[in-house]
Amino acid sequence: MGSSTGKREYQFLKELGLGSRNFGCFANGVWKGNGPTVTSLNPANNQAIAEVVEASTQDYEDGMTACVEAAKIWMQIPAPKRGEVVRQIGEALRCKLQQLGRLVSLEMGKILPEGIGEVQEIIDMCDYAVGLSRQLNGSVIPSERPNHMMLEVWNPLGIVGVITAFNFPCAVLGWNACIALVCGNCVVWKGAPTTPLITIAMTKIVADVLEKNNLPGGIFTSFCGGAEIGQQISQDTRIPLVSFTGSSKVGQQVRRLVSERFGKCLLELSGNNAIIVMDDADIQLAVRSVLFAAVGTAGQRCTTCRRLLLHESIYQNFVDQLVDVYKQVKIGDPLEKGTLLGPLHTQASKANFQRGIEVITSQGGKILSGGSHIETEGNFVQPTIIEISPDAPVVKEELFGPVLYILKFKTLKEAIEINNSVPQGLSSSIFTRRPEVIFRWIGPHGSDCGIVNVNIPTNGAEIGGAFGGEKATGGGREAGSDSWKQYMRRSTCTINYGNELPLAQGINFG
Repeated sequence: MGSSTGKREYQFLKELGLGSRNFGCFANGVWKGNGPTVTSLNPANNQAIAEVVEASTQDYEDGMTACVEAAKIWMQIPAPKRGEVVRQIGEALRCKLQQLGRLVSLEMGKILPEGIGEVQEIIDMCDYAVGLSRQLNGSVIPSERPNHMMLEVWNPLGIVGVITAFNFPCAVLGWNACIALVCGNCVVWKGAPTTPLITIAMTKIVADVLEKNNLPGGIFTSFCGGAEIGQQISQDTRIPLVSFTGSSKVGQQVRRLVSERFGKCLLELSGNNAIIVMDDADIQLAVRSVLFAAVGTAGQRCTTCRRLLLHESIYQNFVDQLVDVYKQVKIGDPLEKGTLLGPLHTQASKANFQRGIEVITSQGGKILSGGSHIETEGNFVQPTIIEISPDAPVVKEELFGPVLYILKFKTLKEAIEINNSVPQGLSSSIFTRRPEVIFRWIGPHGSDCGIVNVNIPTNGAEIGGAFGGEKATGGGREAGSDSWKQYMRRSTCTINYGNELPLAQGINFG
């Protein structure tokens, strides 16, 4: 088992403007790199794809200086005109959909349909943001004082910092950047250290659009680099809002650094998501949903199903069917047609999977399927099903891989308590046909997550709704609904158009 990467795959790298050695800093419309040189690896065989020269701390400063100047221009362009630029970015992405999707699969390791789907998600976000650019509406508020008018006005923040993770190396940028740009903000992006080629390819597409519109390159600034660049973004007072996607542990550090300078944070952190299957559920629908939610992206989604809660009356029937479909999962090169499970992203991820299985079994976990790594040059592991007690400490943790815990329950109340018992609060699903169960589940005494689904899996969120979670997931919301308000500052404006000075609350001051 390995990768079939060859001349055919490397051709699309050239079509994306990538070579064997690339500069990883786009600052003031110029590509540069004065930091260390890193090698991007194909997780299907751990062979080198290309080299990237990362940004240095001075490169960061050069980029930010230009970004600050570009912000003065960009925020004065009318919002619908900014939307037109984002529309052109979407069109440019459409022209490179297949190539960029293949790059996501090659460098990150997710299967090709998911790689292409990730790029399509950015295109969809561009379309969404274009419409939004004509709907950044404020409010007119009745005043209690005669001859006074109150208005709510929304203005750009200036610059938005975006720090993304390896598992969605470009889609999460799209969630943030598309909306941030139409809201009048410049964007500073630090992609994941292990997916630098995707960062560069995405930036090249955006940069070309800015250049064709005679706009400053500093409107979109990107850096390939490690934690030091992320720390600079977090501490930079020129960046009012930092959007961070990653672990809860690192998210806490980012929040502390940003809060110390009174900046704003948008956090999308860990998930420990559960699917509840009630006794009246459509079993076949639920089995297919669990397979996609637990095995998709090799379990490396924040919305991956990690806990499966089965009603005792359907428990064994469901387990038998699920174990059977797990045996049919094709594991292999993510670029090959028919593959359902690609490799984990890094060798460290594979080692962490192995350690995790040891901890799980030491806490009473019984392996029903999988449980081992695969002897190959790539980072492949078996999709794993484990029967375990909900009281086992390891169930409260997020193991970033295709490991599914199966838990048994008797009542809906018990299932909801188990769902809510973990520190994380991102996504959750229930399978049932009963209206009373559905409305209990989505109500105040139901799931405590930011995403609460019925008869669909925990992953696969649409951009029209706000995406994000509660508790250790960070509380952030991205993409649809009114998430755009996080990328702007609100001003309440009171206008006195009369000749008197009446005071609020009827106060008479002399």
